[in-house]
Amino acid sequence: MTNRTEDPSHNEQASNLEKDPNDWATGDESMTGAQASYLRTLCEEAGVDFDDSLNKADASKMIDELQHKTGRGENH
Repeated sequence: MTNRTEDPSHNEQASNLEKDPNDWATGDESMTGAQASYLRTLCEEAGVDFDDSLNKADASKMIDELQHKTGRGENH
């Protein structure tokens, strides 16, 4: 049986998926179109105002918050 080592690039990709939005290099840029679209939907469902001035990091945090509030994105 051969001893397999994990692919280091896979570990790096996984850690980037879990990186805090405050630590994103591009977090202060305007949110993406995809973020804006999804966030607008979540805001409507949650009954909160949509803020189109959010940056990428803040939009990501608000998406997480509203997913929790609305039950979207949760695995059941």
